Amino acid sequence: MPPIFRGKIETPESLERLRESILAEEHPDRRTVVVCCGTGCLASGGQDVKEVLENEIRAQEPDEEIVVKKTGCRGFCENGPIVVVGPEDIFYHHVAKEDVPEIVSETLLKGYTVERLLCEDTTTGEKCIHEADIPFYKKQARVVLRHCGHIDPTSIEDYIRVDGYQALATTISELSPEKVIVCMKDSGLRGRGGAGFPTGLKWESSRNAPGEEKYIICNGDEGDPGAFMDRSVMEGDPHSVIEGMIISGYAVGARKGIIYVRAEYPLAVRHMATAIAQATDLGLLGRNIMGSGFDFEIEIVKGAGAFVCGESTALVMSIEGKRGFPKPLPRPNTSIVGLWGMPTVLNNVETFACVPAIILKGPKWFSSIGTEKSKGTKVFALSGNVKNTGLVEVPMGTTLREIIFDIGGGIRGDSKFKAVQTGGPSGGCIPDSLLDLPVDYESLARVGSIMGSGGMLVMDQRTCMVNMARYFLDFAQNESCGQCTLCKLGTRQMFEILYDITKGEGRPDDIEVLLELAEAVKAGSICGLGQTVPNPVISTIRYFREEYEEHIHEKRCRALVCRSLIAYRIKEYRCKACLLCLKACPVDAIAGAKWQVHEIDQSKCIKCGTCMEVCPPRFNAVECVSGLTIGD
Repeated sequence: MPPIFRGKIETPESLERLRESILAEEHPDRRTVVVCCGTGCLASGGQDVKEVLENEIRAQEPDEEIVVKKTGCRGFCENGPIVVVGPEDIFYHHVAKEDVPEIVSETLLKGYTVERLLCEDTTTGEKCIHEADIPFYKKQARVVLRHCGHIDPTSIEDYIRVDGYQALATTISELSPEKVIVCMKDSGLRGRGGAGFPTGLKWESSRNAPGEEKYIICNGDEGDPGAFMDRSVMEGDPHSVIEGMIISGYAVGARKGIIYVRAEYPLAVRHMATAIAQATDLGLLGRNIMGSGFDFEIEIVKGAGAFVCGESTALVMSIEGKRGFPKPLPRPNTSIVGLWGMPTVLNNVETFACVPAIILKGPKWFSSIGTEKSKGTKVFALSGNVKNTGLVEVPMGTTLREIIFDIGGGIRGDSKFKAVQTGGPSGGCIPDSLLDLPVDYESLARVGSIMGSGGMLVMDQRTCMVNMARYFLDFAQNESCGQCTLCKLGTRQMFEILYDITKGEGRPDDIEVLLELAEAVKAGSICGLGQTVPNPVISTIRYFREEYEEHIHEKRCRALVCRSLIAYRIKEYRCKACLLCLKACPVDAIAGAKWQVHEIDQSKCIKCGTCMEVCPPRFNAVECVSGLTIGD
């Protein structure tokens, strides 16, 4: 068996020799156990499962050569921790430490499956042995997430094994910078950070702009609540992001790259730092990469978590050590005047992760996926009232219905779908009448929403749309940098109006005032935050206006969410006088005694819902009612 090549990679040929030596060491029939150690699975005990697996294997079969490997997020976050046993690739979910001895004894040593740990197809009821059989994965097309969950993110050899850095070798040895840019333009790749600007045009603009130095910035800040796409890619496949940045640097003529990532992502920061160090040690970063004469280095800059720093000029100012303020209009694009006043390519994590695949498979392959104007795939963080939460990557143009019901499994608890918000706090809420809407940049814009970075929040009938709009305006007005008066004060006024409406203190003209303020904030803001934050209000009024009217005119919240418009009461004919609610009430608002029907004093009740929680389901004596029906 040839030894693994360990020297510096000085030519594309030496990279191929390294890959061949890595593959030569592989044994197709070798027993392997892959444990998901992304943030989601770590939170549910993935690291403990991995450690117990290693100990149990040593205890049960110390002479057996079994490889235990950690990976990044597999996307099926609702079902973690996830363990995959090879070479058969048996997929186990919800694995606990207590399950490990059985996995070792039955699956690793005997080849049997542990039925109770297999996923189930909710439609057919059949057990799914392999990942490809699970409905969550069937309609996905993984480009950005192609390696996540399959390679060890802390091993550059594992990345090279799956053709890692081969796109860089092809670029340097076969393509001129101009041809790389043409490749990006022909692919139709658009920026995945939210704006959707064509990547090839951005790179071309920076290449043609005058400047002594040029820079590549990867935006890994990801400030949207509920969004975790970029974090998972940095944690699970950091080398693909680095490779994409190097190729971008080659195309543009930049020698320096910066990864801007929020400090709240410690695992992503650690894996990116490890990957940079490994690539540098092998000669894939630094001076004279693969003997091409091209120099490129990358450093990490940690952000403080300001949402406004997702805007390009604010992000650049943050890297420069200044306060993250968007620059006033008119301003040149950062691709021409960016970091330190030099031409700067700024793309997000997902965009850079697409680049190596496009180089290897060709622009026609990528442009064949998706729609006429929105090419390729998009990763979404599917969350909210949906059965299968997690990361979903689908071709552009896939409908909301397919994502939410075919991949997401439908609404949790078999409740009824009400709306989905795309694009995070700056996105719009889309009702059930538009479930067959294809998800692409143009279609979402037509219905008053945006693609954003890829957040997708699913809501059911228990969601109050007025309260939902209030929640996002609360976030937006707190995150406003305060530079634009209309953004700073307008979002605050909108929040206060929404707050009053949810308190039952709405005024007859509040809806029109909200719409007027929304247009003013959009028109008077210099950055994308202020220009898009009214979207949740505008879209909820557009599609759920009757809920606003009920709150204002009838003092009623149909979803029973707004505390000032609901009440808890005890149904006399069902109360068994068991004293459970009386003892649990934190403010002594319940009167009664043994064998005496209980009653809630509404003047004391703080509407915490404890009484309903402790009432036994077989009694079902406590109900939550709309404020309009109190006393009926």
